[in-house]
Amino acid sequence: MALCRNGVAGEERKLNKGIVIATAAGLAVAAAAALFLGRSGAAAAYIDPSDAALVSRGKPVYAQHCAACHGASMEGQPNWRERRPDGRLPAPPHDASGHTWHHPDAVLVDIVKHGLVPGKTAPDAYQSDMPAFERLLSDADVLAVLAYIKSGWPAQEREAQKEVTLQRH
Repeated sequence: MALCRNGVAGEERKLNKGIVIATAAGLAVAAAAALFLGRSGAAAAYIDPSDAALVSRGKPVYAQHCAACHGASMEGQPNWRERRPDGRLPAPPHDASGHTWHHPDAVLVDIVKHGLVPGKTAPDAYQSDMPAFERLLSDADVLAVLAYIKSGWPAQEREAQKEVTLQRH
């Protein structure tokens, strides 16, 4: 009987430890979201692609909401720089071959949440197939998916994007 109790108690300790770790990770992501999204424009923080918990959360978000257009490996749609007959551009890559890393975090968050908005995050009169995810993704998910995207960039592109982000402060 003592073996059963020790085994059960040990399993309960492991379960409780897992719950504590998961809760702490969730709170850390929520705190990061609050820090980033709770600040106005220029005071926004940098989304850190070396944050393993954030990147891990972002991977399934990307797979579910972004990969269909931007590619499972972030490669974008074929001929992404050539306008289609409807005048719109195909989805660009989010890997280093694209231009995502040229934009500061505040712009990337705005694009994910609101889509490409002519006169704000796109040229005037620009039409895009980029949907707004504001009602589908939480703020924490937006930060996580961007951290995941950025985690795939080489060091040089990460550093350049970080610099662009921090210059906007």
